[in-house]
Amino acid sequence: MVTKRSLMSAGAAVVPVPGADVVADVGLLSNLLPAISTRFQLDEAQVNKLEPRLGQQVLVMASSLGNNVIGRMVTRKVVTALLKRMGVRIATGSMAKFVPFIGSAVAATISFGAMKAIGNGHIDDCYRTARALIEPPLPSHHNR
Repeated sequence: MVTKRSLMSAGAAVVPVPGADVVADVGLLSNLLPAISTRFQLDEAQVNKLEPRLGQQVLVMASSLGNNVIGRMVTRKVVTALLKRMGVRIATGSMAKFVPFIGSAVAATISFGAMKAIGNGHIDDCYRTARALIEPPLPSHHNR
C-alpha cells in the first residue's frame, strides 16, 4: 500500500508544474494514512468505539510517538503539517525538477522517499500503539 502510493507520488513529482507534486502528495496521504490506521483498527471511528479509558490510552500513546493521525480525523491541514515537517526534502525535490531530465529523476526519487518514510513511519507508530494495547505491562520491580 505504501509503495504503491509512493510510486504515484514519484510520478506526480515528474510533472513540471510547480506545486503539482505537493497537491498530489496531500491527496495521496489523506487516503493512505487513514487506510493504514484502519488496518490496525486505530482510525477515528474505531478508537471512538473503544472503552473510554482505552481510547484515551490510544491517543496518549500516539501523541507520545509524535503521531497526530492515529485515532483522529485526517484532514488536509494535518497532512499539510506532516509534509511541512518533511519540508527540506520537498523543497529540494520541487527545485530539482527544473533541472532538465536528471532533475525530474531527482524530484521523483525524493518524493518517493518522503512518501515511503511517512507511510512506513505511520505503520510503525500504529504497530507500537496496537501492541501496547494488546500486551499487558511488564511487572515493575517495585511490587516485589
